[in-house]
Amino acid sequence: MARQVRLRRRARRTERGGARPLHVLLVVLAAVLAVAPMPAAWIEHWFSTGLYAALQPLLSSATSLIPVSLLDLLLLAAIGWIALAVVRVTRARGRRLRELGFLIWRASVIGAAVYVLFLMMWGLNYRRQPITVRLDYADARVTPDAVAALAKKAVTEMNRLHPVAHAQLAASPGLEAVRLRLAPAFAQAQRAIAMDRPAAPARPKHPLVAPFFRWAAVDGMMNPLGLEVLLNPDLLPVERPAALAHEWAHLAGWARESEASYLAWLACRLGDEAAQYSGWLAVYWYLRADLPPEIRGGLERDLAPGPRDDLQAIAARVAGAHAAVRQASWQAYDRFLKVNRMDEGVHSYSEVVRLVVGAKDPLTPSSGV
Repeated sequence: MARQVRLRRRARRTERGGARPLHVLLVVLAAVLAVAPMPAAWIEHWFSTGLYAALQPLLSSATSLIPVSLLDLLLLAAIGWIALAVVRVTRARGRRLRELGFLIWRASVIGAAVYVLFLMMWGLNYRRQPITVRLDYADARVTPDAVAALAKKAVTEMNRLHPVAHAQLAASPGLEAVRLRLAPAFAQAQRAIAMDRPAAPARPKHPLVAPFFRWAAVDGMMNPLGLEVLLNPDLLPVERPAALAHEWAHLAGWARESEASYLAWLACRLGDEAAQYSGWLAVYWYLRADLPPEIRGGLERDLAPGPRDDLQAIAARVAGAHAAVRQASWQAYDRFLKVNRMDEGVHSYSEVVRLVVGAKDPLTPSSGV
């Protein structure tokens, strides 16, 4: 009897809280924000270089003090909420459909709240002006000859930098050492593209979801709900500077993958030899897919044994991913990018080649790359 009374009281509370006006307003707001047109210039001025640029250093500095990943905590909380919801539905004898309906509504409200929070904390950066408005960029510069010349320079730089880079990484291989060496270069790279309010680089973390990074061949991510940087612990030492700079570039408000990779390339070139090597290695990785086979074959022959071994080690790490998990995760990310108005989807990663070739180098304005 007492149990039935408790269930009736719970049902009344659920009905009263099922569709509150504030909840309805939140769901409607999320839907409007998802589809409403927003001028890129307005987003650039008021959000990306305004509100977000002011808050990011504070939030990232605060979350860097927390040793664990906030994303892990959010995922654990979500799993716990789902488990409790399932228990509630299964125990609601005779009224499971109603309880399931309330559960779906509550999930919709929570999803709407998370989406609005995502946009307000970082996601509106997807709608800002492209980085090319800050660069001397022209599509006409992107030619097969220019791409081949960049690839040749990358090979030359990798061959030159390899011995010193590996010596530096062997002397101080940890992520903290990479962060300390790379942070000044990242600040300088932001100034090179006229960012008046440089972003604060967050301390990189290894999350509990690291096995997923391994299975999906994901190098890292920036948690937009915590403005923290998470890296795959399986990254090779030569990959870490470029991967960290890439996630920092997302923290700086550059949501497009190509733009984050471009800013990361600038930062790495301004860093020490280990960072420079990592940056050229990352750019060459993208370049290989854009080169004709005959040119790519010649460049591969020009590679010294050291860089060649590093590229093979990276390829082996990526090949160790779980095929089904990798395909599903990249398809999901592709849809996520397109929903957030990035029409190129995951192909935006390779678009960094167009930026590097098509823009006059802001680090050496009087000359090409």
